[in-house]
Amino acid sequence: MRVLPLSPSNASFPAGFVPLDGTPKDCDDCGKAVGLGFQFDYAYQPIVDVERRVVFAHEALVRGPGGEGAMTVLAQVNDHNRYRFDQACRVKAIKGAAELGMAQPVSINFLPNAIYKPEVCIRTTLEAARANGFPLSQIIFEVTEGERIEDGPWFAQILREYKRCGFQTAIDDFGAGYAGMKLLSDFQPDIIKIDMDLIRNVDANRARQAIVRSLVRLCEEMDIKVVAEGIETPAERDFLFDVGIHLMQGYLFAKPAFRSVATVDASAYGSASR
Repeated sequence: MRVLPLSPSNASFPAGFVPLDGTPKDCDDCGKAVGLGFQFDYAYQPIVDVERRVVFAHEALVRGPGGEGAMTVLAQVNDHNRYRFDQACRVKAIKGAAELGMAQPVSINFLPNAIYKPEVCIRTTLEAARANGFPLSQIIFEVTEGERIEDGPWFAQILREYKRCGFQTAIDDFGAGYAGMKLLSDFQPDIIKIDMDLIRNVDANRARQAIVRSLVRLCEEMDIKVVAEGIETPAERDFLFDVGIHLMQGYLFAKPAFRSVATVDASAYGSASR
């Protein structure tokens, strides 16, 4: 597959930084966090299809090497290692999903301001998928809408290239941050994940209900799947199902499972799918 070169208008990286080329050795080193200065691992949390009562995908959530919280890892990411960390995340998440025999897609968060050379980032991902026998169509890249994106049009171009290469794309925490509708007007992802702050107690909050309904209608018109994040109660689940959201994620269904695939109890789906 030919990966198109893309050039950011404001790309910069630390002096002395040596970029990877996406070779098999680079991918092996990334999987071992070589040159990063710290170790990390992943927990996987299911995203479920409530209507079909099945797991739709698994989100890869960064953890410390012993299962410590994400902030113990993210606190060590800085301007000097963010590029290597972003590439290591891709490789380790894909490798972990393959080793667990994951049959559903894996959703990987990436840092939009850590992409110094998109074609290299994509090559690294392609090599990781090839080396681990993981289908490209089962890899979802999530960008957090709350992340400040310095060059919106360039970033939309990156997402389009990811999609062209066969990956799925998602905007995470939609409604929480800087990009919002402007990013959506520049690029239409496969999936939008509604921020959990809009979901919390949505069954009893008329303002949140109106916002969620509007987002569902908007995404239907643009042929974008909607995932509701942070579901904790049956009442939240049932309201969201009634307004047309069938893909959900949250503690009601399963907590993230460290280095393993979580099991969703059948009772968590409730009777919404009847």
